[in-house]
Amino acid sequence: MSTNKGKKSKAGTYLAIGTTLFAAFSNIKKVRSARGDEDTLQLVDGLIRVAAVATGVALLVRELRQHDDDVLTD
Repeated sequence: MSTNKGKKSKAGTYLAIGTTLFAAFSNIKKVRSARGDEDTLQLVDGLIRVAAVATGVALLVRELRQHDDDVLTD
């Protein structure tokens, strides 16, 4: 039995993916800047942020897939 508690609409999930990917671009710029400045701490921070964004996108994509599965089983 599945519940819709805490689930976003499909459009809301797409919007969340878009905004998350937008954040990824700013984090990638931060990583490039840190590389150019040879700032190891900023580089590590940027890489961790990029990894967090990638994880967030993966979770949102999984939510979309589960939403599609729920529609098919209804």
